[in-house]
Amino acid sequence: MNIRESFEEREFQELSPYAAHSRDSRGRDVYETECDVRTVYQRDRDRILHSKAFRRLKDKTQVFLAPQGDHYRTRLTHTLEVSQTARTIAKALNLNEDLVEAIALGHDLGHTPFGHAGEYALNEVCPLGFAHYKQSIRVVELLEKDGDGLNLTWEVRDGILNHRTSGKPNTLEGQIVRLCDKISYIHHDMDDAQRAGIISEDDIPITIRVVLGGTTRERLNTLIHDIILNSMGRDAIVQSGEIAEAMRMLRQLMFDNVYKNPVAKKEEKKAKRMLMELYEYYSSHINKLPDEYQRLISRGEKEERVVCDYISGMTDQYSMHHFEELFVPKAWAVY
Repeated sequence: MNIRESFEEREFQELSPYAAHSRDSRGRDVYETECDVRTVYQRDRDRILHSKAFRRLKDKTQVFLAPQGDHYRTRLTHTLEVSQTARTIAKALNLNEDLVEAIALGHDLGHTPFGHAGEYALNEVCPLGFAHYKQSIRVVELLEKDGDGLNLTWEVRDGILNHRTSGKPNTLEGQIVRLCDKISYIHHDMDDAQRAGIISEDDIPITIRVVLGGTTRERLNTLIHDIILNSMGRDAIVQSGEIAEAMRMLRQLMFDNVYKNPVAKKEEKKAKRMLMELYEYYSSHINKLPDEYQRLISRGEKEERVVCDYISGMTDQYSMHHFEELFVPKAWAVY
């Protein structure tokens, strides 16, 4: 028995009967010889971690666009916090921690520069529409590795596609990531908003604080414990009614006071207009796209979608620099 097979046997002996066992995966779209060391979900996690799209998350906005400070979250730190929280819950419930980690690390690979502002911009200007969760799947199935994709397992792709609020993951591991995505952004966006002076503990209704806790740390602890206690030994990942309602109220508070706050969002209109201008430019100058994207078009991909592929893959800084190169006049000089 090789190392991978011993891991698979250990999963079978030790994990919950409701866990997604590596040996029972629906597999990959393109057959590959099994690794002798890593399970399929461990390989998927490593492929995501080493992907270019994952590295670009370090310079993509989470909530605060171009914040002045070193401690505000980015899309990368959000991803890592989702992974850590989800792994904690998966370990406590005896579920497949490797699958949870792979889904968590990959769930936002398709996010645009400037967070949801960029997503809304591309969805508005592209006739085919744009949604980051669908783009994350496109990244792992097609865009990475020069058009070959990462060839991930069905379970990881299912979790990535269904991480949105309205999603319905087919594995408990995917359900964990779906909940932990919301828990994480509510927690860390509240922390960042308090750091920025946009909101304070006094702005949170006492009814929410009594149920969830009086600090961001206490609330995170409450939410994690509630999921573990209510999901133990069950074939679904669930919250208690009281905690779920309090989290819903806290999330709504964040939308009303932070996500739609004119102070926090004052630069978003500029970012949206910039990305829309980039989309219009490349839609009219397809030949200016990098070669790897032109190859996608030659393979039959729609031009509108490929333009979105290019722009959504940009980082905040790259998109601003690129916009400046295309549209901002340079000083004329004779050398």
